[in-house]
Amino acid sequence: MIYKPMNPQRSLGTIVVLIICLTAAMATAEPQADPELRDALRAAANDTASFTDRFDAEVWLTDMSRRLERQVRDPAERIQILKLVHLEASRVALPPELILAIIETESNFDHYAISVAGAIGLMQIMPFWLDEIGRPDDNLLHVDTNLRYGCTILRFYLDKENGDLRRALGRYNGSLGKRTYPNKVIDKLSKKWFQA
Repeated sequence: MIYKPMNPQRSLGTIVVLIICLTAAMATAEPQADPELRDALRAAANDTASFTDRFDAEVWLTDMSRRLERQVRDPAERIQILKLVHLEASRVALPPELILAIIETESNFDHYAISVAGAIGLMQIMPFWLDEIGRPDDNLLHVDTNLRYGCTILRFYLDKENGDLRRALGRYNGSLGKRTYPNKVIDKLSKKWFQA
């Protein structure tokens, strides 16, 4: 049998058709919403908090700002993202450095990122949650809203998995039982976003 390479235009067309079909299938599929997670997100959408110690905040913001400089060039935007990450992570008792590692893995700090599955923003939140918790007007492209949802979802999964970070990350990414995604996040956490 002689190998005959496929016509590049034809294979590109096939790939485009497959992507369109996959996107359409995902858009029409009914997402399975966990009622407990829906309640946690509903409560989170109404909660507020802030830094409690100004000195610790300044040290942390200065350190993390240097690490984030490559992805977010504008210093004001960088500090705003970091403040919101710290706020939302602290609100649900998660290390803010872990959230930074997730964001880098999910969107590389592009708050306008939209995945082929339809996940939106820094932490790649699926938009069906807006209707699930009765807040259809929330905008997942807004950094504060996206972080509130993402941190709440991760906290829920971490509790559900009795503190097993790898399993919680797998649930967060929809890849429970696979190691690739959790390993990426943990690698970024240990090499770049570790707490000094």
